[in-house]
Amino acid sequence: MTVIALPRVRRRAPVALGACLLSFAAFWWAQRAAHVSMIDLMVYRAEGETVRAGGDLYALRTTEAHLPTTYPPFAALLFTPLTLLDTSTMRTLATAGNLALLVVFVALSLRLVDHARVEGVWWASAAAVWCEPVWTTVRYGQINLLLGVLVLWDLTRRPGHRWAGVGIGFAAAIKLTPALFAVFLLVTGVVAYARRGPGGPWLRHVRGSAVAFAGATLLAACALPYDSWRFWSRMVFETGRVGLVEDTANQSLRGVLARLLHTTQPGLWWVATAAVAGSLGLGVAVAAELRGRRAWAVAACAVTALLISPVSWSHHWVWCVPMVLILGTRGRAAAVGAAQVTAARTALVTAAGTSLVFCSYALWWVPHGPGRLELRQTGAQLTLSALYEGAGLVFLTLIGVRLWRTYRTV
Repeated sequence: MTVIALPRVRRRAPVALGACLLSFAAFWWAQRAAHVSMIDLMVYRAEGETVRAGGDLYALRTTEAHLPTTYPPFAALLFTPLTLLDTSTMRTLATAGNLALLVVFVALSLRLVDHARVEGVWWASAAAVWCEPVWTTVRYGQINLLLGVLVLWDLTRRPGHRWAGVGIGFAAAIKLTPALFAVFLLVTGVVAYARRGPGGPWLRHVRGSAVAFAGATLLAACALPYDSWRFWSRMVFETGRVGLVEDTANQSLRGVLARLLHTTQPGLWWVATAAVAGSLGLGVAVAAELRGRRAWAVAACAVTALLISPVSWSHHWVWCVPMVLILGTRGRAAAVGAAQVTAARTALVTAAGTSLVFCSYALWWVPHGPGRLELRQTGAQLTLSALYEGAGLVFLTLIGVRLWRTYRTV
């Protein structure tokens, strides 16, 4: 009897899919065993109920933690369908939806580095689901993966695509932080034009983002005029509404400085540090983009946004997934050429170290919780509670050094 051997790729894909489904099933069971609250999802639903009832959106306090509304009004409009579901169904759909979004997020991240093989997507998703930012995103019922997918979907389109900018614009209308991607594109276009180059593609992308953002924001203003006025004239400046700045979960530079200086108001120290980090990070992203390194540019911009934001909760760092994938694929690609063995090893070691940082849950090993224990952390505890920022700064430095070396060889 003749046995027909299936191509290796066709045999590997089902195995990878099975491993991914098994990992997701174990993750789902672990979440249920941990009795996750999905507290942010409950806030989203309360926002939707407030919109339907015609209540004051930014006077809302809900759940046992008395959490407020912090997103722009457009987000509340999108949350209104949640009111049609019972709590159990809503939580189930939110978990399933986030797992599906993770797969898409991984696939788009791999597309950035031209490595979007089907089995690679499944294997990477199976591992990524266990990193702390993804675990916490699902645990709280957060929308970080949705925002990441919108941004990456936008930035993996071909140049001149008619929908270019829509993803970034909608993401920024839901939550302001993704707006830095539009700034990145704008600066890139201006620099390219100043060099007498074709800055049009980036500027058209910015225009699309601006139109999408303005359209979504105006829609919310028409539906919720009072709430829109309150948000854009007042609430957008009240960063304290989001939570305690020194909280261990706050993995931004402002959070690190608050813990380091043992103060709830890092003030000018944060302003100066954020200005320097933002300028350098955005500069690295623009330089990478102009050199045709779109993957590096996107990841650098995302990390910069997380570092300079007043509050970047640990679950906002789902961008660690493309960070690790970019480093890992870069290391393997560089290993093909013998002359770049050192660079390959550095990238792979950094990828492994970054994976360890985000999968160790080490930031929760330090004292935290009621009583503002974070303001009394020791040196070792401060180091653990600044791991995400440290990984982000190392990532930006690695890209910057790589770009500088490439520039010297040109």
